[in-house]
Amino acid sequence: MRDDGTFDPLLKFIAGAVLAVAAAKVFWQWLTTSFWHWLSVDMWGWITDRPWWSALIASPIVLTPVLVAAWLFAPRGYGHYTDEVFEDEEPAALTYPIHHLAVMHPTDFEKACAALLVRDGFTSVRHSGRSGDLGADVIVWDHLGRKVVVQCKHYNKPVGSRDVQTFNGTARPEHDSDVPVMIGLNGFTRDAAAFGTRQNLILVNRSILTSWAHGTHLYDAIDEDADRAAA
Repeated sequence: MRDDGTFDPLLKFIAGAVLAVAAAKVFWQWLTTSFWHWLSVDMWGWITDRPWWSALIASPIVLTPVLVAAWLFAPRGYGHYTDEVFEDEEPAALTYPIHHLAVMHPTDFEKACAALLVRDGFTSVRHSGRSGDLGADVIVWDHLGRKVVVQCKHYNKPVGSRDVQTFNGTARPEHDSDVPVMIGLNGFTRDAAAFGTRQNLILVNRSILTSWAHGTHLYDAIDEDADRAAA
């Protein structure tokens, strides 16, 4: 010990090393005797006596890391669409009866909209199909080189104003969209439609969707609906 009452650093190191070795020895003895006996005899005996319960308990332990790894290494981003999505059908001939669209799963509805955009000649068609896409279910470029961001709402009722406002808050600021398009299977409420008009959003209601799905180019279907509304 030093004159100031503190221990010499070398002595503290030696004392710490001795304690560490002693603790390691005690731990190793416990690991190779008591713990090993518990694991190899008690635990293994319980497992062999109750195989179904053991399998049930072990399932989440085994599956959780597998599912986490699958999620972490799953491909991200958008799926690219080409004419191959139509298999043997010519893109120009692709149509969907509106009642078929109505019974689709929401993700399949998004894919159908992406396929119709390919049919109409839009390029670089990308479908997300994932949560967290910030409202961009489909991203395409039109014949004028404009970026078109599409959100598809497969609701069993008209899309409300809140959903349209949310889309408006991401289409241009987040995705730099030139042409923001929201598709509502069952149209939009009056307030939602009014908000979309004020914000220069293109809202594809059921009437436009029906015409588009039956073979009319998207832009032509939009113009025809506007003409009917103005008449």
